[in-house]
Amino acid sequence: MATRSGKDWLEVFSRVRSALMRRGRSAEDADDFVQEAWIRLTVYEQTQVVEQPDAFLMRIAQNLSIDAHRAAMNRGEAVCVDDVVIVDCSPSAEEIVMAKERTARLSNCLGRLTAKTRDIFLSHRVDGMTYREIAERHGLTISTVEKHISRATAYLAAWMQDR
Repeated sequence: MATRSGKDWLEVFSRVRSALMRRGRSAEDADDFVQEAWIRLTVYEQTQVVEQPDAFLMRIAQNLSIDAHRAAMNRGEAVCVDDVVIVDCSPSAEEIVMAKERTARLSNCLGRLTAKTRDIFLSHRVDGMTYREIAERHGLTISTVEKHISRATAYLAAWMQDR
């Protein structure tokens, strides 16, 4: 497309494309906007006189770019499935087996604690009860509750490391 009304349109297209790319558009998007702008200019010129068609083309392309940006902000960008990297965050089979082994070890260790120490420990760690609440529930002092929890924690830590 060398000339139309004495203009070198390839040069105009290149300027418009460059302007769009400077504003953050990809080369492909810029090409699409220039092509759409050219079509709109051609259709508009069939019924109206355009005194500065290159400036008109630039304005149309910029408006198309702005409209596309606004639409993307409202509905989100379209993403090509080939460009998406899907990360599987689920544990591997080895991690699942190891977790089951740790759970079995922990259950075995909890079974070795006295019933009172186990209840106090689980009340704090699982149920989220405070030392004061546990002490009131069992009729103990806060210091005694601290000792039960400390004893259970030390025993569980040692047992889990040894196995």
